[in-house]
Amino acid sequence: MTRGHWLDPFKKWQPPGCLMYQYTGKDIRACLNGERIVYIGDSTTRQLFWATAKKLNATGATAYGLEVDKHGDLSFEDVHFVWDPFLNSSSLRAELLSSLDDSIPEDADPAERAGLITVGGGLWYARHFQSDWLDRFRDALDHVVPLLGASKSNPSLYHPPSSGKGSKVHHVYMTPIQVPLYDSLSPSRASTITPTKITSMNEYLFNLSTTKGIKVPWSHSLMTWESQHAYEAGGLHVTEDVAIRKVDVLLNARCNSQMTYRQGYPFNKTCCSAYVSQHPLRTYFFYLALVLLPSLIIGIQIYRTSQPTPAGGLRHYGGGPSINTLPAIELLRAFTVLTVVLTYCVLADRTQLFEKSQKHFNYQEFSGLCAIVLVLGLLSVRPILEKKTPAGDALSKSQSAEPPFLSRDQSDEWKGWMQFVILIYHYTGASSVLGIYQLIRILVASYLFLTGFGHTIFFYRKQDYSMSRCASVLVRYNLLSCVLPYIMDTDYLFYYFAPLVSFWYLVVYLTMRIRSSKNLSMPFLLSKIGVSAAIMTLFARTPILFEGIFLLLEHTCNIHWNVKEWQFRLQLDCYIVYGGMVAAIVYCQVTDILCGQSFPQNTLSGIIRRHWNKIRCVSVAVALITLAGFGYFVQQFSDKIMYNRWVPFVSLWPILAFVVLRNCNRHFRNLYSSAFAWLGRCSLETFTLQFHIWLAADTKGLLSLGIFGRKGTHVDGRYQDLVILTGVFLWLSWMTADATTTITNWIIDPRRHSVQDIKPPTTLTIVTSDTGLDAFAEGLNVGRARPGAFSRHLKKWYELWMGKLEFRLGSIILIMWMLNMV
Repeated sequence: MTRGHWLDPFKKWQPPGCLMYQYTGKDIRACLNGERIVYIGDSTTRQLFWATAKKLNATGATAYGLEVDKHGDLSFEDVHFVWDPFLNSSSLRAELLSSLDDSIPEDADPAERAGLITVGGGLWYARHFQSDWLDRFRDALDHVVPLLGASKSNPSLYHPPSSGKGSKVHHVYMTPIQVPLYDSLSPSRASTITPTKITSMNEYLFNLSTTKGIKVPWSHSLMTWESQHAYEAGGLHVTEDVAIRKVDVLLNARCNSQMTYRQGYPFNKTCCSAYVSQHPLRTYFFYLALVLLPSLIIGIQIYRTSQPTPAGGLRHYGGGPSINTLPAIELLRAFTVLTVVLTYCVLADRTQLFEKSQKHFNYQEFSGLCAIVLVLGLLSVRPILEKKTPAGDALSKSQSAEPPFLSRDQSDEWKGWMQFVILIYHYTGASSVLGIYQLIRILVASYLFLTGFGHTIFFYRKQDYSMSRCASVLVRYNLLSCVLPYIMDTDYLFYYFAPLVSFWYLVVYLTMRIRSSKNLSMPFLLSKIGVSAAIMTLFARTPILFEGIFLLLEHTCNIHWNVKEWQFRLQLDCYIVYGGMVAAIVYCQVTDILCGQSFPQNTLSGIIRRHWNKIRCVSVAVALITLAGFGYFVQQFSDKIMYNRWVPFVSLWPILAFVVLRNCNRHFRNLYSSAFAWLGRCSLETFTLQFHIWLAADTKGLLSLGIFGRKGTHVDGRYQDLVILTGVFLWLSWMTADATTTITNWIIDPRRHSVQDIKPPTTLTIVTSDTGLDAFAEGLNVGRARPGAFSRHLKKWYELWMGKLEFRLGSIILIMWMLNMV
């Protein structure tokens, strides 16, 4: 309330270290719940009344302004203005006395209470009194101060009452005297409203604020400091935009903590607000995880290096055998990494340890960051060392030296540079720019295209529809996004990318799995894909189906998901996965034809073999035309709504054009950017973790260290924060990708601790040692003639866990259900 600077004059005001929320009429009503907003004072305070009224109902407030008296009391909906430029009226006294009245019951009519009172005046003393203006102003304030509630407890944070009906803490503020633009004042005003008078009155008000505890939003004065464009032509009043931001300061102080408590995430109201208290169990979990797991790792390392292991795993101490029951160090390390990352998420985005700031789009900043990323990618270009075809596809010996089409390295590179652009898009707040938004929609569709393409090739070539394969992919996709909601008080669909790719993976799986024995028949397979697309169209565009499913989840699992948001996500990319599936089938067929494996031999096969080079040239020409046409096409849209209606039907064509151009030449196919590919291998983690440890306030703001000084502009210290926090963010994302891969392998097969078919987005191949559980189970009965009941139950549980994937998955789902119901 006392400091800040403009990010975007005069649209975004940035207080130091927190996010100032721009309240709408709906938000104001939700905060005050029928209580009144009262403004008392002169014409500068009246501007705050009109700014609030227009937030509630812009059209109605404008029409009301044409009917009312300029110097009189005003009332519009739940907002009231009392004309009292000298701050000495009976109405002022009555309102302030009412705010101090604790006898009003909590269940009384909310309209009887004023939830926010703002008092402001003083200019009339400077305007109409020449000699004793300061004494009169002091006398007026001295009579008002006892009624401002300064003697009462003055909590800045919301504390919900036990009844849950509302808080009896009502905020009263005294605005500073408006400093005018002296050079623009009329001669009559300029002769009486002088800098000496305004400064003296504000100094007296400042003394009262420090000695009597009056709450004064001094940031109101900073909003007009050395800025002539903040004023209207007369030089006395501020523009409407500045008045709206002044009201936002008051509303943030009044409502933020209360709204955060009521609404939960996104936690994008961090000024004058405390984060919701963490559940005690979560605190105990962090203490145990951050102390116990590292201690176990250190202890195991010391124990294993100091004690040689005899054959069979038995050690003898004092004549009694002891079984080595220590778990795998790699698994403990993976759990430790995951726990540390989750703790960092909480510290970064659920505490005041890190500062938060608003996003502000700047075209030069967006372009500069993209240029830096492009240079980084070009500097890391190198040949593909190993010629790997997608999903284990095989080429003939004559073509084995040919660089592969859309190889793993190339697809990782594709995901990597797209991820870089998406991160920059989120960081700079570029969603307001239509052209950039259109590009990002194509990039998100490209991810889903790769999902359909890669998994279709795998199922088509390997015919592996086993439960272990399906579970390994789904666990890998969802491990992080399923744990985060319990830690961060969000929900699963909030991290929409993992649910989206998981949903479309299941669609691809079911489409290929049903009557899979006939998948080699192209007419049958393409017909099956068409039927699947028709069913999904019906499913995505029928709200009642989603509402029924989500209602069932709400009643049985206490899951509250946003139906409209999920339906919107599905509709945006309803057909791109099927485009990837068809492209994968075409690729497989063309590869077989070129390798001489196509059966039966037909006219089409012969044409492809004889004219393959011509076909490639024509494809390149068509791709170039397609990209140019698509660029022209998207320029015809003037808003996101119309573009979103078209994007499901047109997103495939620029993606196919890019794939063709990227693979049109063997030299292009044989090169890739290792920097982009590295990020592509952990793109799932970067997409998810950016919500909390790179961005802030659940993606609504930016994280800041708060250690670099600011001089009043949005760039001071921001780039230092960007460099440091980006390095930490990328390193933790890479470590998390490795950790989640290890944990996924352990869940799928605890004995082998590695699944060969899984293709994790990481540069490391995780092969871990035996977990020691076999020895543990066998050791339960060591030295006992008759095992106890606990040992028998534990051994039975162990055998189920080790032997049945269904039991492991069921146990995880049961634990998640129990956590939901708590």
